[in-house]
Amino acid sequence: MNRGEVGGWSRRLFSKHRLHAVFYTREMKIAGIGQLSIPFPMPEHVIAGRLQKEIGLTIRMVITDNSSSLLSYRKDARQVVLRMHRMFLSADEGVLSEIVAFIKNRCAATPHIRDFIKARSHLIKSARRQSRSILMQGSAHNLSILFSELNERYFDGALQSTITWSGRAPRCGVKKRNLGSYDRRNDLIRISRYLDRKAVPRYYVAYVVYHEMLHAAVGVVERSGRSIVHSAEFRRRERLFHDYERAIAWERGIPRCGGRV
Repeated sequence: MNRGEVGGWSRRLFSKHRLHAVFYTREMKIAGIGQLSIPFPMPEHVIAGRLQKEIGLTIRMVITDNSSSLLSYRKDARQVVLRMHRMFLSADEGVLSEIVAFIKNRCAATPHIRDFIKARSHLIKSARRQSRSILMQGSAHNLSILFSELNERYFDGALQSTITWSGRAPRCGVKKRNLGSYDRRNDLIRISRYLDRKAVPRYYVAYVVYHEMLHAAVGVVERSGRSIVHSAEFRRRERLFHDYERAIAWERGIPRCGGRV
């Protein structure tokens, strides 16, 4: 599978390495920045509808604060999964047109997008600040290895989320919903320290990680004014996990605080 073609992921067009310090240097000052007219952020479904009309495929958007990959996509015969920094919610018509061109041809010229990013460098959070609190190597399980294995097996290496253990382990059992979480705003997966024990099988930790990775990949479905995080598509793909039945069976034996689920 070739990246950037149907079924593959585009190369990260806008990375801090390729744009160097042009818009990532924290001390950089942009002349006249206070006079810029910054459009009010548009709802995600409005932008998705605009892009879908031009491209002719279903658009599934994932909005992040990822500062290492500002705009990337994955395309197959039916849909485009578009991951982009939230500042693009304020994009003007010229930038949106170039996003369409980029999805159609990853080698397309994108001067408006580059100018747009450069003018909003102050909105890009420093990845360094976030990395100080990231812990992937646990005492029993390594989240970095699990994430990489699952990413290649189920997502074609497409996900770029950050993953970390939570701050501290609970003293007793936990509720299922507290075993992991996905912070969509920061594209950050947190896994409960409760699972970082030799007594917890690796396949179960992998299942929890896979579940949170699905949140990053599938996103939120908006329907009749409601946000659905566990959509039918999410549940279908969740069952594709190779140890799904065994993981669910083991999960039923996790002790709960006060006997509550």
